[in-house]
Amino acid sequence: MKHYSQTLLLELNRQLEVIHAENDETIKYAEQAIRVLISILEQLKTFFAKYEFPNKDDEIHFFKHIKPQFVYRLIYYNEIYNIESNTPYGGEKVLRKFYHSELEKLKTYFDDNLDFYRYYRTGNTCLDKKYFLRGKHDIRLTLDSFYFQADHRFTTSHDFKVAQIMANDLIQVYLEGEIHKLEKRMVPINKSDLTLGKQKWTGSKVALVELIYALHAEGVFNNGSSDLKDVAEFFEHTLNVDLGQFHRTFLEIRMRKSDRTKFLNSLRDSVLKRMDEADET
Repeated sequence: MKHYSQTLLLELNRQLEVIHAENDETIKYAEQAIRVLISILEQLKTFFAKYEFPNKDDEIHFFKHIKPQFVYRLIYYNEIYNIESNTPYGGEKVLRKFYHSELEKLKTYFDDNLDFYRYYRTGNTCLDKKYFLRGKHDIRLTLDSFYFQADHRFTTSHDFKVAQIMANDLIQVYLEGEIHKLEKRMVPINKSDLTLGKQKWTGSKVALVELIYALHAEGVFNNGSSDLKDVAEFFEHTLNVDLGQFHRTFLEIRMRKSDRTKFLNSLRDSVLKRMDEADET
């Protein structure tokens, strides 16, 4: 199961990258992403139906860590589609109010599920057999209403909550990114104050975000006093690249199962190779 689900997840990520690369409009890429996710989840469910877990620990691991990796993406893109579809027409004030109301919904969900947030965030396992084994639901443990109509062969009482928590993190980043765009729109940029180089970034935006976070974490700008947003904007203007919602990109980098610093590792390998070649000449 672990091998199959990992292969399926890699294929999902590949398809999502293609969708983002080919679509600039949020509604379009969200709609396409939803279609892909539904198809991938059906494949996972079909494989799951023929699979028997060797023990309860493996079943818990699947519902606590594997299935939510797929479901949270579906929740996220569906919510983004709904947000974009319902965004009101109006000026900065109207839009800001709308985005803040959406953020308030996330806070309400957090408040309503505070105990489980704490349980999940702290890596607790004492209730895993109730939360992540099928047929072990307890109505006293704050169940979502949808659970009672779900396919209990493929659902536990709390695997959807894990996915919802993961999705809410990304939704929050998305909304805060939209609010940040409004703020940037209100502040005119004096391009005469920018020293724009002739170099163009031709690597991936994900790699650049990884580099920016690393440099900011190292505190190499203004003795570590620079705000991350200001550093990102500096790179955007200097390299003439739009990083979009770079906070969301970093969150996705954090969620990598392996090689979380792929670009930084590649940089290290490249410069070591350059040194070795120079030593040989």
